[in-house]
Amino acid sequence: MTDSTSDAACGPMSSTAPCGPMSSTAPCGPLRGIRVLDLTAVVLGPLATQVLADYGADVIKVEPPEGDMMRANGISQTPGMSSIFLAINRNKRSLALDLKSPEGVAALRALIPGVDVLVHNMRVAAVERLGLGYAQVAQWNPRVVYCAATGFGQDGPHRDKPAFDDIIQAACGLVGLGAAAGRDAPDYTPSLIADKTTGLAVCNAVLAALLHRERSGQGQYVEVPMLETMAAFVLAEHMGGMTFPGSQVKAGYPRLLEGGRKPARTRDGWISMLPYTTRHWQAFFAEVGQPELAERYCIADRHQRNTHVKALYGHLRALSPSKSTAEWMALCEQLDIPATPIYALDDLPSHPHLKAVGLFEQARHPSAGAICQLRPTARFSATPTTVYRQAPTVGQHSSEVLREAGLGEADIARLKACRVVTGQ
Repeated sequence: MTDSTSDAACGPMSSTAPCGPMSSTAPCGPLRGIRVLDLTAVVLGPLATQVLADYGADVIKVEPPEGDMMRANGISQTPGMSSIFLAINRNKRSLALDLKSPEGVAALRALIPGVDVLVHNMRVAAVERLGLGYAQVAQWNPRVVYCAATGFGQDGPHRDKPAFDDIIQAACGLVGLGAAAGRDAPDYTPSLIADKTTGLAVCNAVLAALLHRERSGQGQYVEVPMLETMAAFVLAEHMGGMTFPGSQVKAGYPRLLEGGRKPARTRDGWISMLPYTTRHWQAFFAEVGQPELAERYCIADRHQRNTHVKALYGHLRALSPSKSTAEWMALCEQLDIPATPIYALDDLPSHPHLKAVGLFEQARHPSAGAICQLRPTARFSATPTTVYRQAPTVGQHSSEVLREAGLGEADIARLKACRVVTGQ
């Protein structure tokens, strides 16, 4: 956060309020009692497991002794506590363990019988070499929900290839949409959209498998591949002519690819205005004193209107500089037309709705100090969620977690002495 962001904009100091009589570090959400062994790193896996942690699961984040690489990415004021790491690792415990050593793998094995879920985003060949593939883990814990977040489905020729957000954006058709829309050069979306979308898919898949286990008593192997997930994500609206065998029409959703809807410049800034229905357009053109445009663009016939969509929204943008953003917002409010000013990232804590719902909270991290954080967004009436534990330092809970797995103090001390286990 910048110094210009007020404390009020970021919300009141979070007390990590307890759920009923429990302590402030106890989970409150609907997954309370579920334990997740998190062998993920970077963004995709940690985002998925953070959602599970926000929902109340006890997530044990297993890190190498040097910590997750994302601890150094983003903005940092304290080493190991970057803005990105803080944003996707709250509500977790950290076990720093060297899985390159047989002793580290043996220590991890001690945890497996006591977990409900294991999630990893390693390449499958690598996790198999560690002796932590599904077949082996299921022998130790037949009820485990074992989820592998892979780059590519394991029954395809790319099964062993490395995958990063940029690579998946390019491979799934997302980057190619720019060329289809007539842009000069392809470009990546300036957000880790493949990682984050697949992370949410991982969370959904784990929840579905847990529901199956609740009904049947059976654990199972779950695979969530990035490329397939993102191809389906992109093609939800862009299947187009590919939907129908033999069609001569190409894939793509013309309304998006041919343009039309774009931010509109106002007298003093930018706005997103979206007259959408027949009533919206008729009222809009009447209010700007050009009711004849409703007939010119065949507003009353949706199919005809869609054929004119580029010119229609072009006309809207031609009119938009005549008023200020506030004037357009007042008019759209009067006509019940969807509209919003264009918000920059640094403006979001001051967004009136986000302020009212308390999305941004002030908190104090034990090592990073004062921070601004986002609360869990899903609301549960019976099992409320909260930030009950700040993102951990490397190995902050190593001894605690290993004790719960049944290791004695002498064993833990020995593992720390040989640097297989680090942290507290």
